[in-house]
Amino acid sequence: MNHSASRSLYDRALSVLPGGVNSSVRAAPQPYPLFVERGEAGHVVDADGNRYVDWVQGLGPLLLGHDTPEPVQAAVQSRAAEGPMYGMPTEIEVEHAEFVCRHVPSVEMVRFVNSGTEATVSAVRLARGVTGRDKVVVMQGGYHGAQETTLVEGDADHPSPSSAGVPQSFAEHTLPVPFNDEAAAREVFEEHGDDVAAVLVEPVQANMGIVTPENGYHETLRELTEDHGSLLIFDEVITGFRVGGLQCAQGKYGIDPDLTTFGKIIGGGYPVGAVGGKTEYLEQFSPVGDVFQAGTFSGHPVTMAAGLETLKFCAENDVHDHVNELGRQLREGLTDIVADHAPEYTVVGTDSLFKVIFTRADDGPQDDCCANGCRQDPSCSRYESCPKRGTDVKRAETERYARLFRPQMLEEGVLLSQNQFESNFVSYGHTESDVEETLEAYKEAL
Repeated sequence: MNHSASRSLYDRALSVLPGGVNSSVRAAPQPYPLFVERGEAGHVVDADGNRYVDWVQGLGPLLLGHDTPEPVQAAVQSRAAEGPMYGMPTEIEVEHAEFVCRHVPSVEMVRFVNSGTEATVSAVRLARGVTGRDKVVVMQGGYHGAQETTLVEGDADHPSPSSAGVPQSFAEHTLPVPFNDEAAAREVFEEHGDDVAAVLVEPVQANMGIVTPENGYHETLRELTEDHGSLLIFDEVITGFRVGGLQCAQGKYGIDPDLTTFGKIIGGGYPVGAVGGKTEYLEQFSPVGDVFQAGTFSGHPVTMAAGLETLKFCAENDVHDHVNELGRQLREGLTDIVADHAPEYTVVGTDSLFKVIFTRADDGPQDDCCANGCRQDPSCSRYESCPKRGTDVKRAETERYARLFRPQMLEEGVLLSQNQFESNFVSYGHTESDVEETLEAYKEAL
């Protein structure tokens, strides 16, 4: 394929944008990123006119795909035509909040913000304000946006900033523990329980290879937070309205968190974030309570219309049945392909998320119990080698994915996530033909 236009645009971008991009992950593709011209259903067309099956889907927000259904498009155009924004409340933000509160089990009130990062920043501040405590437990390998509290690595005894610009004194309030390790969670609460404001956790670690929880893990976190007067915060920026349908991942796993953060799908493809949760906690936000939170563009009418109409369309058109079925077909097909061509690799994912992790397992391929994606099932012969937490994915063959595999998939006309860590996403715009084309591409590339 010819990529000369993308190369030329990247050359220009390097002169005016740091790294030529506006978000770091976009610079990951080797030797330079594709520049996209337009989207079509489950596909994108790049600046050179090349067409790809697109499994990036905006890094998750596009549950419906690139072709906006008529009700969503009409709502967006109507709101945009009425004026850009007002800095005052509108009915549509009330309607959107009502929809979310009706469908997500733990959510009684919502505060809309403008990004997933802003949502997690606000949720952590709220937890600290509610409890009067400073420390926050996070999962190693988890991702909660570009914020100081969670740009932390190491362990609970030796936390340190994972980015320049984050003071060590900030990092000392963050307690990283391994995901899926109940003993580590209990140990950190035994030592710091009276100082812990919250546990912040993705119900599925979906930004570091898609790692699902082992049975009982989230129940342990719920028990520990309740026993120690801490809040349990589910970060559903990625999983919200994708895993578990309209009830989100907390409904799928039967957990009742105190707070939930949202982003991506809740805005229908427009910039958005939200904090949802129990009334007793949400009413600690200003102007009712003492925890300050505000934003000029929060509850933007165009975003609210796009998000609400997207979720209503999902409810009325069996969107989740469609995307989850295609996700199953992809994972099962990939499990067969990997067994034949790269048995040391691991197929992961759930609902409409999928990925092949280039693990270095010494044992055989996944058993039937994990044919629909790794489930952390002790009965699977791959159990000792499968990724139990996002940090395990760092030991996979990340350079092979970036330098050999992904470029070959592009040549086959399939666009996958920019690196070994990000998820791939199924949309309503995808078809079984897209699945078949993608599976054939995997056969060739592996």
